[in-house]
Amino acid sequence: MARRLDWQTDGQDWPNHAVSRFVEAGGYRWHVQRAGQGPALLLLHGTGASTHSWKGLLPLLARSFDVLAMDLPGHGFTAPLGRLDASLPGMVRALTALLAAERFKPVSLVGHSAGAAIAVALAPGLVPRPQHVIALNGALKPFGGPAALIAPVMAKALAANPLVARALARGGRDPARVARLIEGTGSRPGRDYLEFYGRLFGNPAHVAGTLSMMANWNVADILPPFARAGLQLHQIVGDGDRAVPPSIAEETARRFKGVTTEILGGLGHLAHEEDAPRIAGALLAALTEAELPVRRAAK
Repeated sequence: MARRLDWQTDGQDWPNHAVSRFVEAGGYRWHVQRAGQGPALLLLHGTGASTHSWKGLLPLLARSFDVLAMDLPGHGFTAPLGRLDASLPGMVRALTALLAAERFKPVSLVGHSAGAAIAVALAPGLVPRPQHVIALNGALKPFGGPAALIAPVMAKALAANPLVARALARGGRDPARVARLIEGTGSRPGRDYLEFYGRLFGNPAHVAGTLSMMANWNVADILPPFARAGLQLHQIVGDGDRAVPPSIAEETARRFKGVTTEILGGLGHLAHEEDAPRIAGALLAALTEAELPVRRAAK
């Protein structure tokens, strides 16, 4: 079994460390971060990331919300207590159990990239049902063309061999390689973010969890049930996103009712890491526009 990140050695300088704790629910020992007061707001990171992705954004949102973030199953410091189920339905079940354990009833869900797809799949089944999801550069469309067949097959093959995760993790310890990978998304977050990505990409268990998520990924049918439930979706998209082209958000808005799109200039796929204050402002504006409760922070 691949070695997981250890909180006592790897987590002592983790972003927002002061609000971190561990919770057992739904077959996992979750690393969660919870901060702030006000309406409940859930944050869901994307494939291969962790709570570190909300390093700058979480404290800003905590001025107005009770914010809950976590490392997704198989990612970061969240470890399965039994078998890892990194499929979309499996993550929805596990997250539903976590929210119940936390007695957390979000008024809105914010998901980045694949986290946006999880939010869209999760929201209709929650009680009470949130009326709003915000997708930050949301990966809401399946792979197209030959990639639709090749990518999941490759990921399954890689995930089935633990030696592959170890080999990829060795490469993930190279700072230059990490920087090239992140810059390939169209973003240039600060060196502090790259340091934590390097720590994640250099850990075989995190790499194996990422591969498992990719191998089991299927978002083909998540939007119709979301639309039938009458939920609102607001998309915030960096115009320089090279990982999920802005055209996907525009296509989603054309196909489904209740979908709005906001394009932000000069930002890439990791927009919230590049400019957390700007994204926080866009989120607050979107939530206010949706007539959801927003606690105004004291000045």
